[in-house]
Amino acid sequence: MTLTNGTSDKSHQEGFAAAKKAAVSNRVKERILRGELAHSFSIKLVKNVEIIHYAAAAGYDAVLIDMEHSSFGLETTNQLSCAALQVGVTPIVRVPANTSDWISRALDGGAAAVIVPHVNSVAEAENVVRYAKFAPLGERSATSGMPILKYASVPAKYANPVANDATLVIVMIETERALEIADDIAAVPGVDVVLIGSSDLTSDMGIPGDYDSQRLTDAYAKVSAACKKASVDGRTVTLGIGGLNPRPDLIEKFATLHSNARYAMSGADNSIMLNGMKAGAAKCKIITDKVSSSQ
Repeated sequence: MTLTNGTSDKSHQEGFAAAKKAAVSNRVKERILRGELAHSFSIKLVKNVEIIHYAAAAGYDAVLIDMEHSSFGLETTNQLSCAALQVGVTPIVRVPANTSDWISRALDGGAAAVIVPHVNSVAEAENVVRYAKFAPLGERSATSGMPILKYASVPAKYANPVANDATLVIVMIETERALEIADDIAAVPGVDVVLIGSSDLTSDMGIPGDYDSQRLTDAYAKVSAACKKASVDGRTVTLGIGGLNPRPDLIEKFATLHSNARYAMSGADNSIMLNGMKAGAAKCKIITDKVSSSQ
């Protein structure tokens, strides 16, 4: 009987099988590996877990719980993440800072992916992986009863690598200095998606909100090439499309131009709610004007 670190091959296989069986599938990762475009719905305003069910009913692949641009704390974020795991949409958390206390605690609370904004160097990208992944890929502190493993009691030697595999690490390029070293950032082992923050990047370029600029188009081409260069030896690094919620035409454009652009931020609760209310208010005004003119 062969032993693996003191454990028989059969026991070893059974341990991994138990961990894999417990793991919640990562819908975004599955779509990416099939070459399909995955879409997330950003949550910045609504704290009630019912927003998760609405996103699932609408057909989104993921929810992006945005701690960078909201007043959400970890308790709200973790409740929303756990709700998402239960209804089959991938919970992604954009943390407000590149620190272990935000990244690891968001993952401990149920996130299946973390987005870290403003990554401007290789060292910063390496830190994201270090905080998000268990050893040997990183230094995330071991924990038990993980939501992503349905709270199953699985030994860490099986649970940790399975959790690593189920977790996506997403780093954001939002400045020209980060764009210049896109090759190096994408090459960092453990980085799964390089997400362009189109709003902040155009601001840094001095063309805030000019999403039709050739400079932004060129930036997407540059990061796409960096992701392709890093996708070697069975590794897949994906280009992410961010900050273009109000421009679905550009999401389609970049996903069509680049076969590795397979994750997009595609809608948010605050903008959808405001647009719906504006449309409703406009109809109310028409009614008011008609009633006034008939008197």
